[in-house]
Amino acid sequence: MVIESEQPTTIEQNSNVRPPEVELILSAMDACDAPSWDRRSQARSRFRADARLQLYSDLADASPRALYIRDADARGAGFITQHVLPLGYGGWVTLLTPEGEEVHIECVIYRCRKTVQGWYEGAMRFNRQMLHFNAPGRSAPSPRLRLAD
Repeated sequence: MVIESEQPTTIEQNSNVRPPEVELILSAMDACDAPSWDRRSQARSRFRADARLQLYSDLADASPRALYIRDADARGAGFITQHVLPLGYGGWVTLLTPEGEEVHIECVIYRCRKTVQGWYEGAMRFNRQMLHFNAPGRSAPSPRLRLAD
């Protein structure tokens, strides 16, 4: 499914041009159990999509980086990529939601580490909640309130 857009970052869900090892790497990562020290406050749902990342620090004519999303929730997403990404840098990611809508989401990269030869596993936080990625039947996460002393 291709969504036409004025921007050159049109995304194709489950693209046929993705590198052949992407599905192998994603499947291997899914087969592993989450470590006991997993600090996520909300479980992510399995979600596969091709995405493009543009960082604010990129030059104006820089090409977006290809990301392959593996899971997501309302606050962020996990992915693999062939690019080393700088931690703490912001930008926007363009992808198709589970409903097939193309969205541009502002985000911050908070993890990028080598997994296998030439591939990196990473995670991003969305700058605002994206309810498109809530698991079916799950309501939006409630904000954490901190009481003043």
